Amino acid sequence: FPVVTNLFGTNKRIDLAFGQKPKDLVKRAVEMAELLLPPKPKKLWQYRDMAFSALKLGTKKVRIAPVLESWQYPADLEQIPFLQLWHEDGGHFNTLPLVYTESPVTGKHNLGIYRMQRYDEGTTGMHWQIGKGGGFHYFEAEQQNESLPVTVFLGGAPAMILAAVAPLPEDVPELMLASLLADSKIEMVENPLSKQHLLTRNGGRIKTVESPLKYHRLIAEAEFAICGRVQPNTRKPEGPFGDHYGYYSLQHDYPVFQAEAVFHRKDAIYPATVVGKPRQEDFYIGDYLQELLSPLFPVVMPAVRDLWSYGETGFHSLAAAVVRERYGREALSAGFRILGEGQLALTKFLLLTDKPQDLRDFRSLFEHMLARVEWQRDFFIFSQTAFDTLDYASGKVNHGSKAILMGLGEAKRELAHDFRGELPAGIKHAEVFCSGCVVIEGDSYENEKELGERIAKSGRFDDWQVVVIHDNAEYAKSVDKFLWATWTRFNPAADIFAKEITLKNNHIGYTAPIVIDARMKPWYPKEVEPRDDIVKLVDEKWNDYFSKTLSNYRSN
Repeated sequence: FPVVTNLFGTNKRIDLAFGQKPKDLVKRAVEMAELLLPPKPKKLWQYRDMAFSALKLGTKKVRIAPVLESWQYPADLEQIPFLQLWHEDGGHFNTLPLVYTESPVTGKHNLGIYRMQRYDEGTTGMHWQIGKGGGFHYFEAEQQNESLPVTVFLGGAPAMILAAVAPLPEDVPELMLASLLADSKIEMVENPLSKQHLLTRNGGRIKTVESPLKYHRLIAEAEFAICGRVQPNTRKPEGPFGDHYGYYSLQHDYPVFQAEAVFHRKDAIYPATVVGKPRQEDFYIGDYLQELLSPLFPVVMPAVRDLWSYGETGFHSLAAAVVRERYGREALSAGFRILGEGQLALTKFLLLTDKPQDLRDFRSLFEHMLARVEWQRDFFIFSQTAFDTLDYASGKVNHGSKAILMGLGEAKRELAHDFRGELPAGIKHAEVFCSGCVVIEGDSYENEKELGERIAKSGRFDDWQVVVIHDNAEYAKSVDKFLWATWTRFNPAADIFAKEITLKNNHIGYTAPIVIDARMKPWYPKEVEPRDDIVKLVDEKWNDYFSKTLSNYRSN
């Protein structure tokens, strides 16, 4: 089968795939919900177009579907071109699977993207991380000691991919969002296996046999549909895998998917995505999703006016929000609300301000925060919390800590702009990231574990609000590199230090400078890097790869 990757790897490609219409639909739906209470005929007439859009939501049954043009029974996954993206990956992975499950308790569905490592022709890993809908369904099935039916779709309408990765509340159906984005009902076809039919091993006949197993309907326009199930209480090592954090997530035990049958188009194209250090394809998908769903945040969380997660950090490591402060400490309540909402609950570090800010301009935002934060009362670290599965900063999978930093009201101080002091012993270089924040290059963590505490108490950086220790101070020159290298490399409870820490009424207060130790630690996984010979090969063949494409483009 031919392979296509990087379909959504630039802002232009995102616009070509989705355009402005989905954003307009979401904005208009939010406006309608706010203005139609109480409903009046004149207002209803103004939003009559939304009634037609509502008629297109959901799914519809069809009898003929491209996905049923060809089939394999039993499944042979070796015929499908799973990819090995990086040379230290543990095997070949399906990186863009649309994994469909239904709750064995409520029947509600989930559509998510979870990587799948191929073990052999019939089985793969199922990388259900914590906080994921498919994993919740599997938990329910295991509680009943039952297998969970799973259908893996590949390809189809681009809206399916957006819906699968959207951070929706747990009970909001992804297929409903997909139909909204596609502006049409999602066509579904009956699974030939579901009516106690099984395909014969050879030939084109379908033989009727008794089968008690459950199968899902199939997305008609998908390129592939892989039907199977995940057995309870079965795990197998999965990984390593170079993931979107830019590191190799390590090998751990995960559930095992048993493929039974594969349906596909006759001319099926296998879609895949390449992940690694930001920015990759997932970065652009994530940013578009945030823009798309931003009008919903104030509806779901009324105290939140704007919200942004930073794809440069893997999204879960850092988020910022503009919140309301209509009474004292309301901003903190808004922060707790954010940390209690779906996948936002995995946010490691949350910045909160009550003044309108362009949250995408991180340098400006951070300066705004540092000019306003009162370290004695506006900085909170919470230990013993859940951690994103792909974040290894704590040294223990799924366990770590969180932090909330608030910068409210008017500016309280002038920030330092230039570093002119003498560097302490062991510090090789200093670079200013922004006013109030300086990055210093220190010795390795193995050589001096206590460097963070020593720097905080040294007195050399008392003019600065935040000092970040890195293995390379040059990260300060690039916002993207600073965000990635800083927020993926520290655990708040273990790697943040201050000149002075006080405890009063069970509240911890801090005195600047606040020092973040973002050096690589011995337990961190390796960074994802391309092999030198592959880089050389691509450089040599770059013009060959693209000259024909460009000439064809110009001729058309």
